[in-house]
Amino acid sequence: MIAVAIAAAGFLGAVARYLVDDVVQDRAGPVLPAGTIVVNVSGSLVAGFVAGLALYHGLGTDAHRVVATGFLGAYTTFSTYALDARRLDEARSRPLAVLNLAGSVAAGLAAAAAGLALAAAL
Repeated sequence: MIAVAIAAAGFLGAVARYLVDDVVQDRAGPVLPAGTIVVNVSGSLVAGFVAGLALYHGLGTDAHRVVATGFLGAYTTFSTYALDARRLDEARSRPLAVLNLAGSVAAGLAAAAAGLALAAAL
Protein backbone atom coordinates (compact mmCIF):
# COMPACT_ATOMS: atom_id res chain seq x y z
CA MET A 1 0.00 0.00 0.00
CA ILE A 2 2.87 2.38 0.74
CA ALA A 3 4.11 1.94 -2.83
CA VAL A 4 0.76 3.18 -4.15
CA ALA A 5 0.93 6.23 -1.88
CA ILE A 6 4.48 6.98 -3.02
CA ALA A 7 3.43 6.62 -6.67
CA ALA A 8 0.45 8.93 -6.16
CA ALA A 9 2.66 11.49 -4.41
CA GLY A 10 5.12 11.17 -7.28
CA PHE A 11 2.37 11.94 -9.76
CA LEU A 12 1.42 15.05 -7.79
CA GLY A 13 5.06 16.10 -7.47
CA ALA A 14 5.63 15.79 -11.22
CA VAL A 15 2.54 17.86 -11.99
CA ALA A 16 3.55 20.48 -9.41
CA ARG A 17 7.04 20.64 -10.90
CA TYR A 18 5.67 21.19 -14.38
CA LEU A 19 3.31 23.94 -13.22
CA VAL A 20 5.81 25.80 -11.02
CA ASP A 21 8.58 25.57 -13.62
CA ASP A 22 6.27 26.79 -16.37
CA VAL A 23 4.94 29.79 -14.43
CA VAL A 24 8.34 30.87 -13.13
CA GLN A 25 10.15 30.42 -16.44
CA ASP A 26 7.47 32.37 -18.33
CA ARG A 27 7.92 35.30 -15.95
CA ALA A 28 11.71 35.12 -15.72
CA GLY A 29 12.58 34.85 -19.37
CA PRO A 30 15.11 32.66 -21.13
CA VAL A 31 18.46 33.84 -19.69
CA LEU A 32 18.65 31.54 -16.66
CA PRO A 33 16.70 28.35 -15.96
CA ALA A 34 14.80 30.11 -13.17
CA GLY A 35 11.99 27.54 -13.14
CA THR A 36 14.37 24.69 -12.39
CA ILE A 37 16.15 26.76 -9.76
CA VAL A 38 12.90 27.67 -7.98
CA VAL A 39 11.70 24.06 -8.09
CA ASN A 40 14.92 22.66 -6.69
CA VAL A 41 15.36 25.30 -3.99
CA SER A 42 11.74 25.08 -2.84
CA GLY A 43 12.00 21.29 -2.88
CA SER A 44 15.14 21.51 -0.74
CA LEU A 45 13.30 23.72 1.75
CA VAL A 46 10.48 21.21 2.04
CA ALA A 47 12.94 18.29 2.23
CA GLY A 48 14.71 19.98 5.15
CA PHE A 49 11.39 20.67 6.85
CA VAL A 50 10.18 17.09 6.41
CA ALA A 51 13.52 15.75 7.68
CA GLY A 52 13.14 18.03 10.70
CA LEU A 53 9.63 16.74 11.33
CA ALA A 54 10.99 13.20 11.25
CA LEU A 55 13.96 14.02 13.50
CA TYR A 56 12.33 16.29 16.04
CA HIS A 57 8.62 15.56 15.97
CA GLY A 58 8.24 11.87 15.20
CA LEU A 59 6.97 12.02 11.64
CA GLY A 60 6.53 8.38 10.73
CA THR A 61 8.67 6.53 8.22
CA ASP A 62 5.81 5.96 5.81
CA ALA A 63 4.77 9.63 5.80
CA HIS A 64 8.39 10.66 5.33
CA ARG A 65 8.77 8.26 2.39
CA VAL A 66 5.58 9.45 0.73
CA VAL A 67 6.58 13.11 0.92
CA ALA A 68 10.36 12.87 0.47
CA THR A 69 10.63 9.97 -1.97
CA GLY A 70 7.28 10.29 -3.71
CA PHE A 71 6.40 13.95 -3.97
CA LEU A 72 9.83 15.57 -3.67
CA GLY A 73 11.55 12.87 -5.71
CA ALA A 74 9.31 13.76 -8.63
CA TYR A 75 9.14 17.49 -7.88
CA THR A 76 12.86 18.20 -7.74
CA THR A 77 15.15 17.44 -10.64
CA PHE A 78 18.86 16.83 -10.82
CA SER A 79 18.76 15.79 -14.45
CA THR A 80 17.13 19.01 -15.68
CA TYR A 81 19.52 21.02 -13.50
CA ALA A 82 22.49 19.32 -15.16
CA LEU A 83 20.98 19.65 -18.63
CA ASP A 84 20.27 23.35 -18.07
CA ALA A 85 23.91 23.91 -17.12
CA ARG A 86 25.07 21.99 -20.18
CA ARG A 87 22.81 24.04 -22.44
CA LEU A 88 24.15 27.28 -20.99
CA ASP A 89 27.69 26.07 -21.56
CA GLU A 90 26.91 25.05 -25.14
CA ALA A 91 25.41 28.50 -25.73
CA ARG A 92 28.80 29.94 -24.75
CA SER A 93 27.42 31.20 -21.47
CA ARG A 94 29.96 29.46 -19.25
CA PRO A 95 29.75 32.10 -16.46
CA LEU A 96 25.97 31.59 -16.32
CA ALA A 97 26.44 27.81 -16.36
CA VAL A 98 28.82 28.02 -13.40
CA LEU A 99 26.49 30.46 -11.62
CA ASN A 100 23.60 28.05 -12.20
CA LEU A 101 25.57 25.07 -10.88
CA ALA A 102 27.14 26.71 -7.84
CA GLY A 103 24.23 29.00 -7.03
CA SER A 104 21.68 26.20 -7.16
CA VAL A 105 23.75 24.02 -4.83
CA ALA A 106 24.36 26.87 -2.38
CA ALA A 107 20.73 27.98 -2.42
CA GLY A 108 19.50 24.39 -2.08
CA LEU A 109 21.74 23.72 0.92
CA ALA A 110 20.67 26.97 2.56
CA ALA A 111 17.01 26.19 1.91
CA ALA A 112 17.34 22.67 3.34
CA ALA A 113 19.04 24.08 6.45
CA ALA A 114 16.28 26.67 6.80
CA GLY A 115 13.60 23.98 6.51
CA LEU A 116 15.34 21.87 9.12
CA ALA A 117 15.67 24.86 11.46
CA LEU A 118 12.02 25.78 10.94
CA ALA A 119 10.91 22.27 11.87
CA ALA A 120 13.20 22.29 14.91
CA ALA A 121 11.68 25.57 16.06
CA LEU A 122 8.11 24.20 16.08
